[in-house]
Amino acid sequence: MIKNILKFAIAGAVALGLTACTGGEEKKEVAKVEEKKTVIKVGATPVPHAEILEAAKPLLKKKGYDLEIVEFTDYVTPNIAVDEGELDANFFQHLPYLEEFNKNKNTNIVKTVNVHLEPMGLYSKKIKDISELADGATIAVPNDPTNGSRALDILVKQGLLKFKDVEFKTALDIIENPKNLQIKELDAPQLPRVIDEVDAAIINTNYALAANLNPLKDALVIESKDSPYANIVAVKAGNENKEYIKVLDEVLNSEEIKKFILEKYNGAIVEAF
Repeated sequence: MIKNILKFAIAGAVALGLTACTGGEEKKEVAKVEEKKTVIKVGATPVPHAEILEAAKPLLKKKGYDLEIVEFTDYVTPNIAVDEGELDANFFQHLPYLEEFNKNKNTNIVKTVNVHLEPMGLYSKKIKDISELADGATIAVPNDPTNGSRALDILVKQGLLKFKDVEFKTALDIIENPKNLQIKELDAPQLPRVIDEVDAAIINTNYALAANLNPLKDALVIESKDSPYANIVAVKAGNENKEYIKVLDEVLNSEEIKKFILEKYNGAIVEAF
């Protein structure tokens, strides 16, 4: 009799334990459902990135997500914010810049999708044609390694400079400079503000547009559309397969966004997907 009682007691305890475990698991599942992410926080520079994200807001809303856009005016803070988990993603840079940033800052950020290309252009308030550049003319370029090298490539294609065979060109790598051009390296956001002080400046399209410079109308020379510098969505490594990031990528590579880019920028910015 005692053995039977013990059997029932043990069976009851096991059953109770299983029920308790099951109940705990159910609570965890409920918590997971309750914690489902509904807000996607993305960092971006104002033009055109934040504008493109604004166009994506209603499309994301239909898919159950609210998009919070955090604007930045530099190229460092939005990557640090993604790496530290303050942002879910950012949208402002191209892959060569991101790779160099990861290397220098020891961050672990990855690309998800291409969105658009902003052809870099050479602008001037002093000359109307690049052939008018005088000997000793000063040209301002971005001072970060990838965009600086990209800007100098424009001068190479115009036959104005030749460089050593290096991964990222700088003024120190010039080996031929027949016009004795002076290269002035500045933070990218400053370039539109110094255009009156230099003979010409090579400016990223987002900063050009923000300064009311139209790449198609105002640039003396513009980067080719076959450039590898497409602007991308970037996230902390490990988050690229999260459902909300996949939805964000899907929307930013949609026909609706392609149409928006075409109509809004009239060729000054082109889709890259």
